[in-house]
Parts: sequence; C-alpha cells; structure tokens
Amino acid sequence: MNKLTIGQMARMNGISEQTLRLYDREGLFSPIHRDTETGYRYYDIRQSAQLDMIQRMKTLGMSLKEIKTQLHHFDLSQFKKLLEKNLKVLECQELELMYQRRAIERTLESYEWYESAPPDGTIVLEYIPKRLIYMIDSGINFYDYGIDMYEKLLRDVKKNLIAHQLSPIYYTNAGTILRKEQLLTHHYYSTEIFVLVDKGLVQDNLITMIPANTYLCIYCNRFEKEKAYINKLLEEAEKKHYKIIGDYLCEVVAEVPMDMQERGMFLRLQIPISFSST
Repeated sequence: MNKLTIGQMARMNGISEQTLRLYDREGLFSPIHRDTETGYRYYDIRQSAQLDMIQRMKTLGMSLKEIKTQLHHFDLSQFKKLLEKNLKVLECQELELMYQRRAIERTLESYEWYESAPPDGTIVLEYIPKRLIYMIDSGINFYDYGIDMYEKLLRDVKKNLIAHQLSPIYYTNAGTILRKEQLLTHHYYSTEIFVLVDKGLVQDNLITMIPANTYLCIYCNRFEKEKAYINKLLEEAEKKHYKIIGDYLCEVVAEVPMDMQERGMFLRLQIPISFSST
C-alpha cells in the first residue's frame, strides 16, 4: 500500500485538508492508518472511490448525516426518496429565483419609468400595451377615506395574495379602478384594487386583462391630489373632444422613500380614450 498524507490525499481529490478532518470527525470517511505517536493520518489511493461517492452525494443535495447513513447501510428505496425530496426543494428554489429575478426586473422598470416620467400635473397622451392584473373587490369605497384606509386595504391585498399563493413581488405597482359610469358622473365610488401580474407566474383564472389602448394620462406625486387631477383629465378630454371608452385607472408607477411616516407614491392617472371623428 502506498500511504498518502492528508495533504496529498486532499490535493489528489481537489478538496481541503480541513474537509478530510471534518469527514473523519463525523465518522464519514477515515484514514486507513493513523500513526499512534504523531497522530498523522494516512490514506490509500483506493479510498478515492469512496471520497468520489461522498462528493457526488453532496452534489445531490444530501447532508453529511444522510450520506453517512447511506454509506454504512445503503438502501436504494430510501436513497431515491432523498433524491425526490431534494428535487422538490430545487424546484421551489428555482421558482423563488424566478420570482426574485422578475421582482428585480419590475423594480428596475419602475424606476426607469419614474426617471423618465413627466413632472407632477403634466397631462399626456400615451399608448399603453395590454396589461394583466389580479384584482380584488374590497367592498369599501376608499374615496370616502384617507391614506390610512388605503394602507389598510393594501394589507387586505397582501393577505389575498398569500391566500392564493401568489408571490409578494406583485405587492408593488398596485392600482385602483373607477368604473366609467361613476367617472362620467363625477361619483367617486370605487372598491376595486389591482396589482399587475405576469402570465405564466399566476393562474389564468385569477387574471383580468386590460386591453391595449391610447390613454389620457396625468402624473401625480401625492395621493391627496387624485380627485383634483381626475377633474383635470375630464376637462382635457372635453376640451379636446376625446371620447372616454373605458374605466379610469390609478396606477402606482414607483414607490420612493420620501417620508418614513407615509408611502411615497408616484402615480399615473389614466382614462382610455378614442378620437372623435368630427
């Protein structure tokens, strides 16, 4: 037998001496000989096969305890169950990473939009592509209340998302809907709150589509200004002879840390319109 020192064994197998000492302490992989006087560990190159198996089991997501059990008493059925369990864990992690990636993308998009958006109070025409939303009816007319009620309703939205196993990434970019009939009569009554979602990450039966359209928009930096700005949009539509063809939307473009006592929101208020033929 050609005895190998711990350093030689470690280098041959691409691992550290510290790892070999750990394996020895855990009773997982021990040297074939130990010098009683010096305490030096010596290995046989043929032990590399067992070390390869240990490293492979680690890459399969198995713990040292699980590896030790399988090395001492290999059970194929139990081994397969461990792999199936680890596969499910990986699938969950992949989903979480996908959500995290989308959250980063959405946040970057929001702040790029915020940076390029017109100043507060600016009215513009914008073509907005199709959007997908998840919507709940709160049963409470938030126009009758202030920001405190809005915050409470957002808690309800969060609970609703959790109940439907939807990712918290959708908690940002929230919005509200004022139906066309209420808008045209200046009756500020709305109980519907929505969040923008992505196809493929949310069940189809939970999704409502807002069709692509040209919107008359005004940007707003304070929650309290919304009603006054809605009136400005209606006045502009009447002045330009635009036909209002759908529901009013209030959409959070971005949230900025303006005041720790209050949510800092930059809003895009929007009404879908068509151009008069006259």
